[in-house]
Amino acid sequence: MHQVLDSVALTAAATAPLATMRVQLHQGFDFAAVTEWVPYFRTLGISHLFVSPILAAIPGSQHCYDVIDHARVNPELGGEAGLRDLVAALRRHGMGLIVDIVPNHMAIGHVSNRRWLQVLEWGERSDAATFFDIDWDRSDPGPQRRIHLPFLGRPYGDALAAGELKLCFDREDGRFYVAYHRHRFPLTVQNYSSLLREAGLADLAVPFDGLAVQPEDRSSRSTFNAGRASLKGATGAHATLMQFLDRFHVNAGQLHDLLEQQHYRLAWWRTAADQINWRRFFDVNELAGVRVEDPRVFEEVHATIFRLYREGLIDGLRVDHIDGLADPRAYCRRLRARLKDLQSSRPRGSPTGVAYIVVEKILAPHEQLRRGWQTDGTSGYAFMNDVGALLHDHRGEATLNELWLGLSGGREYGEEERSARRQIASELFASELRACAQAFSELAGQDPRWRDWSEGAFHRVLTEILTHFPTYRIYVDARGRSAADSAVMKHVVSASLATCRPGERALVTLIDRWLDGDETAKLAYPRSADAVRRRAVQRFQQLTAPIAAKAVEDTAFYRHARLMSRNEVGAHPEQFSICRWDFHRANLQRQQRHPQTLLATATHDHKRGEDVRTRLAVLSEYPQLWAEAVSHWRRRNGLRRFNEEDCSHAPDDIDEYMLYQMLVGCWPAGMAADDRAALAAFRDRLQHWQRKAIREGKRHSSWTDPDEAYEKACALFLTTLLDADHSRDFLASVQTFVALIAPAGAVKSLSQVLLKMSTPGVPDFYQGTEWWDLSMVDPDNRRAVDFAARAQALARQDKDDDACLHDWATGKVKQRLISRVLRARNEDPELFTSGRYQPLNLRGPLLDRFLAFARTCGSRCMIIVVPRFLCGVLPLGQDLRLNADVLTGNYLQVPDGFEQRRWRNVVDPQAHIEATGALPLRAILAKWPVGVLLAGPTP
Repeated sequence: MHQVLDSVALTAAATAPLATMRVQLHQGFDFAAVTEWVPYFRTLGISHLFVSPILAAIPGSQHCYDVIDHARVNPELGGEAGLRDLVAALRRHGMGLIVDIVPNHMAIGHVSNRRWLQVLEWGERSDAATFFDIDWDRSDPGPQRRIHLPFLGRPYGDALAAGELKLCFDREDGRFYVAYHRHRFPLTVQNYSSLLREAGLADLAVPFDGLAVQPEDRSSRSTFNAGRASLKGATGAHATLMQFLDRFHVNAGQLHDLLEQQHYRLAWWRTAADQINWRRFFDVNELAGVRVEDPRVFEEVHATIFRLYREGLIDGLRVDHIDGLADPRAYCRRLRARLKDLQSSRPRGSPTGVAYIVVEKILAPHEQLRRGWQTDGTSGYAFMNDVGALLHDHRGEATLNELWLGLSGGREYGEEERSARRQIASELFASELRACAQAFSELAGQDPRWRDWSEGAFHRVLTEILTHFPTYRIYVDARGRSAADSAVMKHVVSASLATCRPGERALVTLIDRWLDGDETAKLAYPRSADAVRRRAVQRFQQLTAPIAAKAVEDTAFYRHARLMSRNEVGAHPEQFSICRWDFHRANLQRQQRHPQTLLATATHDHKRGEDVRTRLAVLSEYPQLWAEAVSHWRRRNGLRRFNEEDCSHAPDDIDEYMLYQMLVGCWPAGMAADDRAALAAFRDRLQHWQRKAIREGKRHSSWTDPDEAYEKACALFLTTLLDADHSRDFLASVQTFVALIAPAGAVKSLSQVLLKMSTPGVPDFYQGTEWWDLSMVDPDNRRAVDFAARAQALARQDKDDDACLHDWATGKVKQRLISRVLRARNEDPELFTSGRYQPLNLRGPLLDRFLAFARTCGSRCMIIVVPRFLCGVLPLGQDLRLNADVLTGNYLQVPDGFEQRRWRNVVDPQAHIEATGALPLRAILAKWPVGVLLAGPTP
């Protein structure tokens, strides 16, 4: 099997990927660790390994998106030597490598980020100052412009008085710095001369005398470095220097005076939302925005990645958080052009063809990735949403809606999202919103027509616009905006006009015109006004995305819980389901626009594992059964919901309902209600999820203002529920309910993964999901994967299908399906990647319960058929075999030109079907609940 797949993979690796395996690298699972499993990935049918960021990150990072040095491959992963060993193993198996890159931001809370330390040391005069997105005009009042650093755990005055801030000297580096726990803040170079003289070391101060007025350039850096070298070498003076520093610590006022002279202002972390003057990744103070729109910065950020591509070590890129960049289109086109220039320099034997590029992009309903970006597509959230919605039965929506509204007090999702957007804009991004309002106010001040509009008015109107924004962002550039963006703004303007102050409606229209570059809104004078407008538009566009992410995925998704399988990254909770024709339409558009886009069903960022979502989707088919179970559990557990501090219910109705969904959705396959060890492990995982869910929802608690009493009461409630001694009847009830719906959830999972492997696009498998994925939000979804067990199971696929289907709870049935379909995909890549997508009709009473389509390429044809809804087709609580009697009388129409073929079932290799024009569903699904038919040769 290895030899067959390896030989085909050489072709696969030479083009776009056929199938990717996404793995999360960190110190505990490095290049060497993943190299060990390359043969397994290839045997499974994977063509490309897809890894998390590989550049140097914060030591100990569990995800490596906190890059600190773009010039080095992460030493904790094994460095460049480890990467080369991994790539050598991949090449031996005919595989390629796709790497995640993070151009939007980098970590600043570590001494290894030399660029950030340069800015702190030299200030606005540093040649690294333009590397980061710092607004020096919005610094604190004072003689010099400073960076606001909200890294202190308590107010600055308290930290200073407590002696937590210490002036230190690094003997190995020859630098002065202020230490605060793990942080090191270098002193400005201007302080060295005065400090050394004050310490009685005038001779060592001389080299630093001339640095007070110089910018950072080659000459001044050379002078500074020479002075530091003298300091390092003057070991006899170190004792004197240490004594001086000890005296310095006695006088907090003296240290304060020194800190006031720095290019930064140390502050309490709570000041960030109101006062920060540099762009962050979302609201994370330790991740600073990078100005990758600057050509010099672009080249520096990508230098190592470009070299590794040129040397044939990497073959494709996934761009993280594309919507955070100033101009995503220009960035993607520049990235494509640079990789194209390097393509001819790759060594002989490297995979050929253009580099593969996808972007992490969340699309709103009816939003399309722009073709002009010159990428191969997205990282797959759109497909995740489409296939999830397809597997939800619209007939259950009304009952589930009634249940939810009764528990929640009647709030619809749209209300929750708008409320969350207002809260996030005012609480987490107040400083960014104010900067945006200031920019538009400055723009208005350039012309007498608009100058009477105050900054406060702009702030209020922008809040309304941000509240009603339906997408992550728009993409206004020098060419203006597209028709798609104008449609977005038409919706935004209409909604904002209805909610803003009547006297400020004209301002809504004015901002819309400025965001379009409308000729009538251009300013008559001065010429600099155009640059002011560009700055205002950029601030606006880089603000909408983080507000959307924090308000929607990280707030509203934890408040509205009608059915949590629809609360997923890239999904839209108000869209309960889609019909099969909408799914077909999305696939046809995908094939036309981005046929090589990734198709994901699980990621390192998902809220619930892919098989949790399919299990919960079954509730849409049995909404009354679910409503009755919830009612029973709520009555039984009502007295246990108690917050001792204020005698209120804890958890409240919403948090309790979310917990029941998670219990049912994530209940481990095969876990018995009296298995104390398994229950304890499950409890620990759920408690991490519960705490995060409560804080993300921001109704009772939050990350900034945690309500420990409420959280403790909720944790106690959960602990009691999962205690086999105290909740025997409840646990038995939950186990019984899960046993009823889990088989249907498993069949939906098989449908989901088969659609991922057969519709237009590239299937992406997140680590470990080749078995059941019943994970929760991170860090639960980033737990270690037992690849040894998976490899062993794949190697021992000699067990017959009957036994495999009977033992479906192990998850090996999913792995077997993946292996067989990916094998077919490797054997005929053209059919899977380029084959025409053709929806097929079903005849019979089960028309709406199944979905079928064909992929045709010349004389070759493949037919896919999967169940959507299992009610009445799969008996509750049974194994995965569909009811043959119910299938009788349902037929699948064969595509024109293939009526006389003999069909082989890829999923059930022993089965062959002959038909003239129509295929009986009972024959296709005689053993497996899903089918993949390949047409035999023309008779």
